[in-house]
Amino acid sequence: MVEPILQVEELCCGFNTDNGYQRVVDRVSFAIGEGKTLGIVGESGCGKTVSALAIMGLLPRPAGLLESGRILLGGRDLATFSARQMNTVRGSRIGMIFQEPMTALNPVHRVGRQIIETLRLHERRATNDILRRRAIALLDQVGIPAPDQRLDEYPHQLSGGMRQRVMIAMAIAGKPQMLIADEPTTALDVTVQAQILDLLRTLQREHGMAMLFITHDLGVVAELCDDVLVMYAGRVAEQARVVQMFKTPRHPYTRGLIQSLPLPETPAKSVLPAIEGVVPALSDLPAGCRFSNRCRHATEVCRTAVPPLEQCAADHALACHHWREIAA
Repeated sequence: MVEPILQVEELCCGFNTDNGYQRVVDRVSFAIGEGKTLGIVGESGCGKTVSALAIMGLLPRPAGLLESGRILLGGRDLATFSARQMNTVRGSRIGMIFQEPMTALNPVHRVGRQIIETLRLHERRATNDILRRRAIALLDQVGIPAPDQRLDEYPHQLSGGMRQRVMIAMAIAGKPQMLIADEPTTALDVTVQAQILDLLRTLQREHGMAMLFITHDLGVVAELCDDVLVMYAGRVAEQARVVQMFKTPRHPYTRGLIQSLPLPETPAKSVLPAIEGVVPALSDLPAGCRFSNRCRHATEVCRTAVPPLEQCAADHALACHHWREIAA
């Protein structure tokens, strides 16, 4: 069996707040192989981005805490790394495209300076001229026209799609094995979104990278990902191969997400089905299944007992007390 590039085992992390410690990610596990893409989906507040920040060692301090679990990259546990050790991993082993390029990029520095600063961390002996040429080559690689001109512009002078491409260029500057993309197509129009997805596919094919793709968009998951993990209130609700997930979703939450998607045959101005309620606050989580207060299949056992993550088929697992009855 081929060893996965990234393997996360029983990850638990959270934040110290005025109301005490709040666990945001609760025993999340997954693995990603070379050249494969895992999509993580779920509503806002489900722990998707916090999981990515924990992997990168970027949980805000001192409030953020990686409680337990293992984050294995090439057989080494990143959860045990010091800050100095993580500095050698970020960029060179794992790259990350952050959620909002206008806030991730420094608005008072030119694009070129920010890319060159990233390159210098990996090529300390290179001259400024060499680094500039490398930066131009990176912008050209991610499809930015007139890259030598764009290098001397500020982020606000670029379109949203171009800023996202700059972020991708910075993420791949160190030629990482693993790329984390945190909602890289949010707020982009459909045409630019398609271009960004094509670019990520091309870069992944050229570099053989594994990719963790965080998104709200199930359409993007269907197009880009090999596997999908559905998170709800910090826990794994369901995980499976993408084709299997869309063909036979088992968890009521996953079914609700898929049913809310508009289809080509959906009549114009139709009211789409919606999951009632909202994700519970961390300070007021249900004792059992965290989806129980929104699930029409919930019974007393759902409200009192945490459902285990069970295999319902090959490469398909979910945490639901009643999945057998629902499937029937």
